[in-house]
Amino acid sequence: MKIGLLFGSFNPIHIGHLIIANYMAHYTDLDKVWLVVTPQNPFKKYGGLINTYDRLEMARLATDYADKLDVSDVELKLPQPSYTIDTLTHLKEQYPQHEFAIIMGSDNLASLHKWKNYKLILRDYKVFVYPRPGYENAELASHPSVTITMTPQMELSATFIRQAIADKKNVQFFLPEEVLKFIESKNLYR
Repeated sequence: MKIGLLFGSFNPIHIGHLIIANYMAHYTDLDKVWLVVTPQNPFKKYGGLINTYDRLEMARLATDYADKLDVSDVELKLPQPSYTIDTLTHLKEQYPQHEFAIIMGSDNLASLHKWKNYKLILRDYKVFVYPRPGYENAELASHPSVTITMTPQMELSATFIRQAIADKKNVQFFLPEEVLKFIESKNLYR
């Protein structure tokens, strides 16, 4: 089985994430997409990062009825910070029957050369890239392991959603209904 890995803090997961995951699962040669909940991105500092298990639960709620989407907690069991190459190596050992690929935005492709062992990633794994405004011509876009997709673009961010919730704005159509109920029940991002 060919599995695409979409890494993210999912703080919270929103329809933009789900559109990307669904597109990759249904419009590429991937059989499934795993949303990998990341405890801490080594390149980012998170001030408003909520409990990892709440983010994991929201991702599960959002993908409950999606036939080709699953949620992975693999990075919660690995040493921190999480580096993609280490996660890929671990998954390859745990699931030798699967072929793994990475899903990333063109913004991440532009900085891939800064990642730990990025040449090994490009040598051993396919990389499916979704467009992000302002990052159309990444140097690695023509690499043989890289596939640029036509994933629909959406200018929606978890930062925007967290701020809207804090400001008591309506975020009804930005999140799956189950995720919004979970956020409200736990009074998150207030």
